[in-house]
Amino acid sequence: MKKIKQSALELMELENKYGAHNYHPLPVVLDRGEGVFVWDVEGKKYYDFLSAYSAVNQGHCHPKIIQTLVEQAQKLTLTSRAFYNSQLGKYEEFVTKFFGYDKVLPMNTGAEAVETAIKLCRKWSYEKKGLPENSAQIVVCENNFHGRTTTIISFSVDTEAHNNYGPFTPGFIVIPYNDAEALEKVLNSNKNIAGFLVEPIQGEAGAYVPEDGYLKQCYDLCRKNNVLFIADEVQTGIARTGKLLACDYEDVHPDILILGKALSGGVYPVSAILTNTEIMDVIHPGQHGSTFGGNPMAGAVAISALKVISDEKLAENAYNLGILFRTEMNKLCKTSKIATSVRGKGLLNALVINNEGHKNLAWDICIRLSENGLLAKPTHTNIIRFAPPLVITEYQLWECVAIIKKTIGEFE
Repeated sequence: MKKIKQSALELMELENKYGAHNYHPLPVVLDRGEGVFVWDVEGKKYYDFLSAYSAVNQGHCHPKIIQTLVEQAQKLTLTSRAFYNSQLGKYEEFVTKFFGYDKVLPMNTGAEAVETAIKLCRKWSYEKKGLPENSAQIVVCENNFHGRTTTIISFSVDTEAHNNYGPFTPGFIVIPYNDAEALEKVLNSNKNIAGFLVEPIQGEAGAYVPEDGYLKQCYDLCRKNNVLFIADEVQTGIARTGKLLACDYEDVHPDILILGKALSGGVYPVSAILTNTEIMDVIHPGQHGSTFGGNPMAGAVAISALKVISDEKLAENAYNLGILFRTEMNKLCKTSKIATSVRGKGLLNALVINNEGHKNLAWDICIRLSENGLLAKPTHTNIIRFAPPLVITEYQLWECVAIIKKTIGEFE
């Protein structure tokens, strides 16, 4: 019997009926992707300007990464860390040299990597820095987004992420973002600080870029006070902002680097933390782990994904096209009553919408963008993030700029 293809409406209803309602997606049902494009179940083609929240920097279904995935899947997928496997050591050597670190601890998701960094920081503070047991505190920033685990949401100020999930994990101090003086005050008044966890650019907050010099000031303060500088580059890393890492703009080499998302090109869950030997060696057998962490599929895929970043010069492409995009959006903002400002680095950008007369305006604009062939999603009600795969060409970007300008014009 021939299988009947289900309609978009039927597929959306399946998710609505059988799935948890923890997301509010646009009414588009995607079925296929290639490069910068995705197609829905009806065959309509779209530019993807979300890139799975920067997981698909290398483009959808990059042939080299997919080939690696298939070849490794046909050979060996999982052994657990009860044994060595033929891919992990190769990956560990490759990724540490690629980012300039001594050691890597592989995990699966961004939130797991953040949790791992928190655990490592605390353990280091007791065994190396000499803080009293259970006294360690980690400084974080307002409007952060580091994941959804209980510990991570314990220091979130987003009520949707935070409310009714307590009791919460103690040991965190929240300070304003983009305020090095606030960090300095905490470090001067509290001698039990183990680390400072920060996003070089706050992605979920709407591509909020701090002032030039902020990261370096914070890094120097951490160095001065023997506090670990922990950079969450899950979304900003791996060429997204026009450099390999967003921290590279200020020549900051984090004590602990957190990576995920595009580490696999979006084809497999892979994350990691990288650090030096002195810090990493506080972890001993049995003290941390994951069934899937460091599996051979992840190792092979991550090597391939990072090679694509380097071979195709995607950081350079993101840098150059990011300038073009913000230039054009700034032109739009000068004449628009709706688009008020643009911010970002590389191809991680956000357009701020004036929604005073219509609270759901950004959402409605994103619906119209999808109708016009471009997919984006609002955050914090009035901010639209624009983050296409880094394989986008200048010609394609010009097409997308035209779609955005046309769409905004339809609401003026």
